[in-house]
Amino acid sequence: MSPQPPRDDLPGDRGEANVLIEEGPGSPPAKDAGAGGWALSPVAWFRMLVRELHWSFVLGVVATYGISQGLGGGISRVASDYYWKDVQKVQPSAAQVYHGVTSIPWLVKPVWGLLTDVLPVAGYRRRPYFVLAGIMGVIAMLIVSLHSKLHVMFALLALMSGSASVAIADVTIDACVAENSLIHPHLAADMMSLNGFCSSVGGLIGFSISGFLVHAIGSQGTLGILTIPSALVILAGILLKDVHIPNFPYGQAHKKFVEASGKMLMTLKCPEVWRPCFYMYMSLALSVDIQEGMFYWYTDPSAGPSFSEGFIGFFFAIGSVGSLVGVILYQNILRDHSFRSVLCSSQLLLSLSGMLDLILVLRLNLKIGIPDYYFAVIDEGVAKMINRIKWMPLLVLSSKLCPPGIEGTFFALLMSIDNIGVLSASWIGGLLLHLLRITRTEFKNLWAAILIRNVMRLLPLALLFLVPRSDPNSNILPADLLALDDDAEARQVENVELTSLTVDKNPSTDGSLQECKNQEHLDVGQDDDEASLLANRG
Repeated sequence: MSPQPPRDDLPGDRGEANVLIEEGPGSPPAKDAGAGGWALSPVAWFRMLVRELHWSFVLGVVATYGISQGLGGGISRVASDYYWKDVQKVQPSAAQVYHGVTSIPWLVKPVWGLLTDVLPVAGYRRRPYFVLAGIMGVIAMLIVSLHSKLHVMFALLALMSGSASVAIADVTIDACVAENSLIHPHLAADMMSLNGFCSSVGGLIGFSISGFLVHAIGSQGTLGILTIPSALVILAGILLKDVHIPNFPYGQAHKKFVEASGKMLMTLKCPEVWRPCFYMYMSLALSVDIQEGMFYWYTDPSAGPSFSEGFIGFFFAIGSVGSLVGVILYQNILRDHSFRSVLCSSQLLLSLSGMLDLILVLRLNLKIGIPDYYFAVIDEGVAKMINRIKWMPLLVLSSKLCPPGIEGTFFALLMSIDNIGVLSASWIGGLLLHLLRITRTEFKNLWAAILIRNVMRLLPLALLFLVPRSDPNSNILPADLLALDDDAEARQVENVELTSLTVDKNPSTDGSLQECKNQEHLDVGQDDDEASLLANRG
């Protein structure tokens, strides 16, 4: 089950009175409540999000990003590596391809997005999809863990189902994030930081215990433990505050699918949209993934350093620490810088940091007196920190490209484009390992694969002109796409579900509701590990 990289409902509850927050003439605008993010203490910041966005939404984020993608993704990453290596006994190039195949459910995120946007089940638009996702994950992980001689193709299908479970839950909570951003645009970056924080902390815990679990109960038993995160997703879906839509005209659902698809196509034709989309795909596809070759080398007793299961888990946990540091750096230092400057710097640093792998594989670190254990930990922490810094502006950029009315669906489409880039990088890496004859026991050309990967990471710099010069505080979409149509406005009235509608009555901020409609709509996803897997895949 492979959580990934990135990930649509609106304010208040339809049968409840909207909460009006009146401000005195000398009071600051309501939108300043979330300004500063972690400039508040972490506990106060978290309480502010619970108060502003409703506790059930925050619980959904924690269950999906923190437990399912973060914790589950950390455990899954290590357990599945050992599963392919020791149980299925496949070559590293094949394992690299299989890891890419399990991410295919993330490529069809727009389908899940369309379903949760326009097709309620039993009158509810979010709860049933959380429950469905959790049930799929429980069944898939039970099959892998309980069948001792599962054929490789059936194992692949089961792991794909587990991945689909995480993808559906991810799209559903992303939809909620997007619609909350319509009502609280000043909390958009804070919601992104909450997602990244939960994903990184969950990944840290998951990776920390994964190696010990694999050593104690084996890779299959460890994969069986992933039924617990799936069960918690079911619980989060049951508790989620969701508006009930009685007598939904299911016969008209196909028209809504056609309308949403047409609007997506119209948006993609806009140069302000397809140019950054093309850059995002190429930047990920050219960051070739050879992680399976490195993993087999890490655990090889003759050619490699022969790291134990416990150290492999600790090793990946340090990567989650680096990812968390990347989130904090972006939130507090880089969030107001232009997209081009952050992406340019992070892409350069990503290529340079890859040279640490080369030093490790050539054993140059031993010549300068640094043991493999210490050097590998430093390498992983630095690489994941830079990956996260690169990933965060891509998420913000994606959220700025979403037109009103189909925010969740279009963001899911953008995340699918990114996931296709990750899949391309994984398959290109598998082909590279195959061409260089890197096998379960042969690693003499691994240094060449690392060098080729590092050079390819520089190529996206030539495409930076496709990225807008603007910073995250500016609108990117043209005015005609930002304008809300009648259907979108109707949805804002109808689909009130996760927070109370806040109206600022301060004369200086009069009309803030209309301002919210015209501001960017954030939807974060992805992950890991989309947000998580996309950020944690090397």
